[in-house]
Amino acid sequence: MSDDTIRLATIGRILRRRWRLLAVLTVVGALVGYGTSVLFPPRYTASASVLLPGQWEERELLTQAEIATSSAVVDRAATTLGWSGVSGHELRDRVSAKATDGNIIKISGTAETPERAQRLSDRLAQQFVTFAAEVAGDSSDPEAATGPEALRQQVVETNRRISDLADAADPGRTVESVQARTSLEKLRTALEEAMKKLDEADPATSKAGMVVMGPAPRPAGEAPPTRTQFIVTGALLFLLLSVVGHLAAARTNRRLRTEPEITAALGSTLLGSVDVPAEKHAPRPESGGPRAWLRRFLGLDTRWDVPTPETSDEAGRRIRYRRVCARLRNRLSSPRRLLVVVPDGDEVARRAAGQLAAEAENDPLLRVVDVPVDRPMVPDRDTESGAVVVLSAGNWTAGELAGIAEACADARHEVVGVVVAGQVRTRPARSAGERPAENAAPALAARGRATGGAG
Repeated sequence: MSDDTIRLATIGRILRRRWRLLAVLTVVGALVGYGTSVLFPPRYTASASVLLPGQWEERELLTQAEIATSSAVVDRAATTLGWSGVSGHELRDRVSAKATDGNIIKISGTAETPERAQRLSDRLAQQFVTFAAEVAGDSSDPEAATGPEALRQQVVETNRRISDLADAADPGRTVESVQARTSLEKLRTALEEAMKKLDEADPATSKAGMVVMGPAPRPAGEAPPTRTQFIVTGALLFLLLSVVGHLAAARTNRRLRTEPEITAALGSTLLGSVDVPAEKHAPRPESGGPRAWLRRFLGLDTRWDVPTPETSDEAGRRIRYRRVCARLRNRLSSPRRLLVVVPDGDEVARRAAGQLAAEAENDPLLRVVDVPVDRPMVPDRDTESGAVVVLSAGNWTAGELAGIAEACADARHEVVGVVVAGQVRTRPARSAGERPAENAAPALAARGRATGGAG
């Protein structure tokens, strides 16, 4: 697992074998999300639209959106609202404005209740229109309002005076009169062009006043993030972290999984691999208290990263055991008694060791002993001289296996070989009329050197 690519099958195995733990952690994440939502009271957002008639460029609309949330506008809105303890500085964090299609500025306000959110957005829109009108010169000041109109009246009066002067001049009798009439016409043309440019630059003529498009609708629901979103986010976050935690733990797992790694840690050779039927309802210790019960309930007492057992029949399993026994006899120079060392707590290896001792038929004579991994202790050499280590893959680290090898050496036992046990699913036995495989008969009858592979 530490070197394998993470596949969907791996995640599916986590969900299938640790679904109780994941469900509990998901509920815990939902509770954390609910608790977080309590710290953030619900908020409601209302929006009012302001129409900007006329031709506006995109940058001008963005400028107007910035003006709508400026301190000048927000401070005025805070003053007209008169909410106790709420200043313009605080309101600036609750309002926003953006330019939409159709020359519309959408002004939004967020508050604790739908009514306050509606009032905030309405007042902000009104103050924005008022402030924009003042900036553009469209205010209630009589002098500011009559200034452009008075200028137009003066231009009209000037044009009339120019016409009178042109009529009073001697019409074309002298060169001086012709030049005077020409100069007066140029002056009239220049005044008309100036008034045309003034009309085009005047926002009151080119762009009519801004209009608030009705009151802001009262919000019917909370503004995000809502309490439901907090709960769902917390649940999904805890579920994701749980799955990632399982994958990270598997990546950093230092337990040996391959046969070459196991034999190298024990400093011996591989005799073969054997199969043990998987038990659907394996016996579990009843004692242990609430903590052990909780581990069983959450599925923490079983490995999730163990591959699904393959299918095997009894004949194939016996072939593997007999091949291991044949290799073991070939490694011994003379018949002798051997210890079968099983790490304490490895139930699969214990069952495999018992089957191996039964298949050996006292040739050689095998005695099974359990060795604690934390403080390994192997019986001293007496009638037995040598040891065979039987264990399952993926349960022990290199340091733990090295400790077992050192314990065997301290007891003056040579590690003759290593047997790796794995779980398989049982296949129905062959019927009475079915013939066994052709290569099964020699293996079952072999008492000398086995030529088959480790299997």
